Order: sequence, then structure tokens, then C-alpha cells
Amino acid sequence: MDWIVAIVQGTLLGGLYALFAAGLSLIFGVMRLVNIAHGDLIVLAAYMGLSTTVMLGVHPFMALLIVMPAMAGIGYVLQRGILNRTLGDDILPPLLVTFGLSVILQNALLEAYSADPQKMNAGAIETASVPVGGLTLGVLPLLTFAIAIAVIAGLQFIFYRTSLGRAFRATSDNSDIAQLMGLNKAHVFGMAMALALAVTAIAGILLGVRTSFDPSVGGARLIFGFEAVIIGGLGNLWGTLAGGVILGVAQTIGAKVDPGWQLLAGHIAFLVVLAVRPHGLFPRVAH
Repeated sequence: MDWIVAIVQGTLLGGLYALFAAGLSLIFGVMRLVNIAHGDLIVLAAYMGLSTTVMLGVHPFMALLIVMPAMAGIGYVLQRGILNRTLGDDILPPLLVTFGLSVILQNALLEAYSADPQKMNAGAIETASVPVGGLTLGVLPLLTFAIAIAVIAGLQFIFYRTSLGRAFRATSDNSDIAQLMGLNKAHVFGMAMALALAVTAIAGILLGVRTSFDPSVGGARLIFGFEAVIIGGLGNLWGTLAGGVILGVAQTIGAKVDPGWQLLAGHIAFLVVLAVRPHGLFPRVAH
């Protein structure tokens, strides 16, 4: 039974990792951009949620009504103002620029909030639990997993069932031809980053409710996100959820064997998948 509990807890943890990874998967799928600052943007969203809850006295989930549009706006401006200028055949410029952005964000958050760990208070939902099939599961992990499924289903719907999604797919396939057909490539990329950072806002709030955070934790969130994306298959949104679950289960099973093996087990699972299936378990399907 203990092993079953570990697997279930790992599956639910995978929902959070999938939310870390969904924005990464989306922007890579649309513009082949690897965003090194993604983990720090998750932490920025967590701090924005913290400030909103403190100043307005609202529940962290209500703070999403402010943090999501704010992060989407930041994403659009960031993409139009800086990142679009770095895109091209050479992958090095966007890597360097987003690495610099990561350093700036960490230091700005350190200056504004100090290095002390912070945490958002979500009230009774943090400790509430429900019996499910003989197991007792936390309400917050279950809610996080449900949100992850809803977010990825929503992104999938936008990508394949809306005019914005058609614009994403057209510019992803060939941005120059899409531009000639009347699409504004810079605007489409800006909208992709806005949508990615709106998802990042959800991930940041759930991170801040689930555990304590400080300005330096973005790097680990980035690694978890990258591993989930690559395990699942680059650019495949449902694959990202599967990758998050595999990573979460590997970590909880590792922790069950030895508490010091939690992170190591996740990294080993990532390396095994990379060795066996270099393109991930569910490579992106053709449009």
C-alpha cells in the first residue's frame, strides 16, 4: 500500500510539474525558443501573488485574476520588445538573452523581497484531505492535478480549434510564409509568450501555496519543467503532462527507497528516457 501511495502522490505532483512545463512547451512549439528565464518567471508570478494577497487581503486563487493578466502583459511586452529581436537561425542569442533576464529577475526579486523564504496562505485547503479508494489524498494536490489537465486541455483547444491557434501553427511551420500571407509574425509570437506566461502565473500561485519559495528557486523549477517537456516530447502538450507525471512518480519512488534519492531518481528517469527515446515518449505530431 505504501508504494501505491507513493505512486499516486507522484502522479499528483506531476500535475504541478506539467504546469511548470506547459509554457515552455508552448513557446518552443510555436517559435523554437528555449527560455532559460522560465523558472524565474514562475517565481516572479509567485511573488506577485504574494504581494496581491497581502495588499488586497484576498485568497491566493483570487489573486490569479490580477496575476494572470499581469504576467500575460509582461510576456507580450517582453516578446515584442526584446525576444523577437533575438529569434533566427542561431539559437545562441535567445539563450544568452533569457539567461541574462534570469539573472536580472533573481537579483531584482532579491532586492525587493530579500532572501527569506515566503509562502502564501490558502487556508484550510492546504491541509484538507479526502478518502479515495482506500487512500487519503490531499485536496490541494488533487486540485493542482485537475487544474493541470484543464490548462493543457485549454491550450490544446486554443492551438487546434481557434484562429489564434491556426496563426500559431502557421508561424511555427514557416514564419516567413505566414508573414507573406498576412499574419503579423511579431504579434503572433507576442501572443504565444503572453499565453505561456498566463499559464506560468497559475504555476507560480500553486507553487507559492504548496511550498515556501525564495528568489533562488527558479533554477530548480526550470529543470523540472525542461525534464517534463523532454520526457513527454518537445512541443506535445499532452506529452508534457505525461512527462510531469513520470518525473513526479520517479521522485516519490526514489524518496521512498531513500529520502536523499528523491531528486536523483527524477534525473535518472529523465536520462533513461533520453537514452531510449531522444525525441521524448510522445514526439510532436504533424499538424
